[in-house]
Amino acid sequence: MTTKKRRVGSWSMATVVAYLVTIVVISLVAWVGDWEAIGRNFFNLKVARVMLPEVLTVAARNTIFYTIASFFFGFILALVLALMRLSTFLPARGLALGYIELFRGLPALVTLILFVYAIPIAFDFRLGFPGNAIAGLSVVAGAYMAETIRGGIEAVPRGQMEAARSLGMSRWRTMFTIILPQAFRIMIPPLTNEIVLLIKDTSLFYIAGSTPMTRELVKFARDFLQGQRNATPITVIAIVYLIITLPLTYLVRRLEARMARGR
Repeated sequence: MTTKKRRVGSWSMATVVAYLVTIVVISLVAWVGDWEAIGRNFFNLKVARVMLPEVLTVAARNTIFYTIASFFFGFILALVLALMRLSTFLPARGLALGYIELFRGLPALVTLILFVYAIPIAFDFRLGFPGNAIAGLSVVAGAYMAETIRGGIEAVPRGQMEAARSLGMSRWRTMFTIILPQAFRIMIPPLTNEIVLLIKDTSLFYIAGSTPMTRELVKFARDFLQGQRNATPITVIAIVYLIITLPLTYLVRRLEARMARGR
């Protein structure tokens, strides 16, 4: 009982200190900040209105499309890699492990440059934007999601596989009809979190070049920032990103809490 009270008290003190520090920082910024210049450069309603409705109908729509496409292809790749990692065939396990470690170790920007510029130049093979950028991001997403899928499969009790095999079911049939459906329930929160990360990673697509109708949020804001000589476009897309990602992060927390209660 005493330990529990101490933990609660310690947590409360830390929370109070965090709030106090935040209040002090905000107060200092409010005191020394030139609010007229800040408002003119970061919250200019005239500039924001010029961005509408294209920031939503073009930039936000493209960002969501690129995220879904990258997640879809990345998930298929991740499923194959996860099954290879769990395979009893040693070369397949080694190949999957090498792939995962390579693309988890490289910055996503380096991988995108590889797919957008290096591979097309080396092999004279071009998918064009956004195909090459989506391919690069899918490769990165596949490496990360492979470990998530593998962890979900391994979290299913081994007795499930043994019971199905004892009934005469093949290993692959057991995996796809019994193990994976149970594993997906476990994987939903981390996979949802991966979608949030992919939404943010599409901001790297600005390096690939795009047409006015294929711009994602960051490229859209950069073009407006250069044209208007004003930082308001960054504020606008930051708000749009939050509108997209905050509901998803809230969903992840709810799913994790629900699964914790279930356990």
